[in-house]
Amino acid sequence: MRIVLDAMGSDNHPAPEVDAAVEYARHYSEPLYLVGDAPRLHELLGNRGQGIEIVHAPDVFEMSDHISPGSLRKVQNSIGAGMDLLKDGQADAFVSAGNTGGQMAIALARLGRLRGLKRPALSALFPVSGGRCAVLDVGANTECKPEYLLQFAQLGAAYVEQVLGVKNPRVALLSNGEEAGKGNDLVKATYPLLQASGLNFIGNVEGKELFGGEADVVVTDGFTGNVLMKSAEAVAKLITERLREEITSSFITKIGGLLARPAFRGLRKELDPAEVGAVPLLGINGLVFVAHGRSDSRALLSALRLARQSVEVNLLSSLSQAIESGLAALPVETA
Repeated sequence: MRIVLDAMGSDNHPAPEVDAAVEYARHYSEPLYLVGDAPRLHELLGNRGQGIEIVHAPDVFEMSDHISPGSLRKVQNSIGAGMDLLKDGQADAFVSAGNTGGQMAIALARLGRLRGLKRPALSALFPVSGGRCAVLDVGANTECKPEYLLQFAQLGAAYVEQVLGVKNPRVALLSNGEEAGKGNDLVKATYPLLQASGLNFIGNVEGKELFGGEADVVVTDGFTGNVLMKSAEAVAKLITERLREEITSSFITKIGGLLARPAFRGLRKELDPAEVGAVPLLGINGLVFVAHGRSDSRALLSALRLARQSVEVNLLSSLSQAIESGLAALPVETA
């Protein structure tokens, strides 16, 4: 198994990527590709480079770069060079904290989509009551059609089954009400497609059911999903900060806080996005994992572990089979 890590992706690149690569190679004793500016990477690695193969890619696809033919022609950018390793069969998965739009555009151009897929989707694992829930799309497609959401559900179900080990996952449609008639035109048109899909579709869910753990997969358009994800992250951060303030506000609460420290530590770990590290770009003909630009070495190490686990369970094959077997559920005029 060989994973590719884009060394020039995070806001503070390449130091977090180098530290994550060193820890990964030390723990798993497996080769790892580190793609980026070779002289800088060699300097940072020093004598810690055992098991790490540096691939020189001097160009950076900046966060400010717009997706255009010109920017995509940066043939020596670290994202493109890393995905070329995937395309050529020299690697099994790719991880980057770089420009999300750039990653999607380059992945589509160099790797392509799974056969029969309309649109790829980003899937985030939300902490919910009793475990985690895959929500997709969380940002790859702001405008969606019903058949896109149907395929998102098929991708999400395969992902949850393989990576989280959930058999026959419960699939739901995010809406502003549980009743079948609720929602905007997209939700209403998607509902019967999911009903006829053969998936374990449980109907519409609101936010309270999502976080209550009533579904294993929740599908929505990328605009709504991205707002939901960022709002959830902000609320989780607010809660942990307010708890810290209240616990340290008096002598009595400080004593109570000391006694409850293990519980708070567990909660903070569960809500910390760095524990997952990245979201997969599902539907691409290759395993691509998108990490946050603010990722530190711990988050990137988590992303590498998720990528490794996905290779172990042969996730790409499962996603491909899910789409191929679900093509019959698409409306005839769009199939």
